[in-house]
Amino acid sequence: MSEKLSKSEELKEKLFYKKQNGRLICDDETLSRADEYCEGYKCFLNIAKTEREAAATAIEMAKARGFSEFERGKQYKAGDKVYINNRGKTVALAVIGTQSVESGVNITAAHIDSPRLDLKPNPLYEDTDLALFKTHYYGGIKKYQWTAVPLALHGVFALKDGSVVKVSLGENDDEPRFVVNDLLPHLASEQNKRTLAEGIKGEELNVLIGSHPFKDDKGSELVKLNILKLLNEKYGITETDFLSAELELVPAFKASDLGFDRSMVGSYGQDDRVCAYPALTAVLNVENPKRTAVAILTDKEEIGSDGNTGLNSDFLRYVIHDLAEMQGGNGTVALRNSKCLSADVNAGLDPTFPDVMERKNASLLNYGVTVTKYTGARGKASTSDASAEYVAEVRAMLDKAGIIWQTGELGKVDIGGGGTVAMYIANMGVDVVDLGVPVLSMHSPFETTAKLDIYMCYRAMYEFMK
Repeated sequence: MSEKLSKSEELKEKLFYKKQNGRLICDDETLSRADEYCEGYKCFLNIAKTEREAAATAIEMAKARGFSEFERGKQYKAGDKVYINNRGKTVALAVIGTQSVESGVNITAAHIDSPRLDLKPNPLYEDTDLALFKTHYYGGIKKYQWTAVPLALHGVFALKDGSVVKVSLGENDDEPRFVVNDLLPHLASEQNKRTLAEGIKGEELNVLIGSHPFKDDKGSELVKLNILKLLNEKYGITETDFLSAELELVPAFKASDLGFDRSMVGSYGQDDRVCAYPALTAVLNVENPKRTAVAILTDKEEIGSDGNTGLNSDFLRYVIHDLAEMQGGNGTVALRNSKCLSADVNAGLDPTFPDVMERKNASLLNYGVTVTKYTGARGKASTSDASAEYVAEVRAMLDKAGIIWQTGELGKVDIGGGGTVAMYIANMGVDVVDLGVPVLSMHSPFETTAKLDIYMCYRAMYEFMK
């Protein structure tokens, strides 16, 4: 028989805010569904390691669920499903609602680019009978983390005749991999005097790609020549074709379960595909919503969202305008009536490095999807700072659906911070708040998330769009 609560305990029960570990309050069926959902997520991570691959995979999945490419001038009815492909790097998916688009749409927005090593336009060189690629890192990375890690090469050669040659090498067990070498500790006394940020410099992120010379006793750069011979045989390219290529080096390992209890996912690229996959699967599962449901998977977030495939472009604005005009409505009015969940990750509290976090306002693994009212740096620079009214609306939706959620900030006020795409959407007049999954080791070659949080992120996005 349970003991009767004291008056103070009763009052605390009524008035205090209590964060709870979701694995302590979820039933076994929910936990099983989370595990099952993350099997598909891990597959997505393995086949969609770049923004091009993620966009192509999303379109392929959408077509399988009855989506067709949007045609301007064509009339669509409630329940119709369409997608818009922006240069193979950004994709918007929509399910037409029973209400007019002009009355507002529900948007989820996530990015599908991740930190990586890009090849420079003229990358190939030979030194001491070794062939290497010069790289330019993309996004915010700790450069030392990218040494002595097996890498795979992904991307495209765009040729002068208009054809595009796809490249994916290093993912399969029978394929070669590549590596950025580091100094052995025995000879690193001078390197060890550098700051952590300068332990490896940007111009030292050179990728080893070969050592076998072309068998000829004449000429120089015979290892480079042999590499070009192999590339020409496999892809039909010459060295000048690197000038119009987009080639990216990413970690070659696969997504996997983490921990004895298999409660977490470890993988490259979870920022932000851990939110992109729930946004994608949610919109694929939506049927006949009242408000038109739109999911946008976007490029360039890691470098500021600029460019014609980033959310600082007018792409999303044009998508909403096209959908509104299809019904004879006004796109600007539609945007002002729209609502958005900016689906991006937050930094989870790591017990090894607790000093950068303010515990009361930090997000924790297994405590559910994280609602972040504002991001930015220090004095809330570069953030939209969602209104209290909209946060209350999202809060009510989550609680009503029984979704486990928490709030979070990206570290202590004066430590640093970061931004998301929320401010670009808010600039269009849309109500927007960040909602996503807490991540450990963010921006590293191998990031950590909790399966329960991922599943709750999916449930929140589905509830919002349905």
